[in-house]
Amino acid sequence: MWHDAAMISGSRIPVVVPAGRMARNAQPVLSLPCGLELRPWRLDEAGVLVSAGQDPAIHQWNLLRVETLDDARMRIERMHERWQAELGAVWAIAPPGGAPVGLIGLSDIDLKGGSAEIGYWILPPARGGGVVVEATRSVSRWALSDLGLHRLRLCHSVANPASCRVADKAGYSLEGTMRSALLHADGWHDQHLHALVQGDI
Repeated sequence: MWHDAAMISGSRIPVVVPAGRMARNAQPVLSLPCGLELRPWRLDEAGVLVSAGQDPAIHQWNLLRVETLDDARMRIERMHERWQAELGAVWAIAPPGGAPVGLIGLSDIDLKGGSAEIGYWILPPARGGGVVVEATRSVSRWALSDLGLHRLRLCHSVANPASCRVADKAGYSLEGTMRSALLHADGWHDQHLHALVQGDI
């Protein structure tokens, strides 16, 4: 339902997460049951992003466009800037002390409204072992319990059943299909909308 902006500005709707909760703190390192960890990306890992951008599945479903090391380094710098701006939180999925095997993150963070969208990709050698499910559960718990968001959404093309399985195993409920919601290289795709809210985990 549409509401007049003046009415909203005078309302008593509370702020879900106070500004500064992210920027005042370092991005946490999160441990996964499989022995991997989630940690911030480093500039010297730009080559991993370039490799990921060349993987057909990652390129198709994540719209990742990273062709040079300079592009990748700029993207990693933006990850850290978006943490400080409290707009995004991106982790490398990696063995302790090792190179990343994937990425997971929160985008479109709205602290005031208490929501964000989760996304991820994984390189071929690490696929099929449940790593993405573990990472999704870990980031979701952090976002809802530690950061204090109220709602997370996970969206993917209906032609990507692997992401549907990740969402289901991570506890996200399928809420519906958004028609012609995202433009991929082969045209417009319908998207499944999954969500996780406070109290689900």
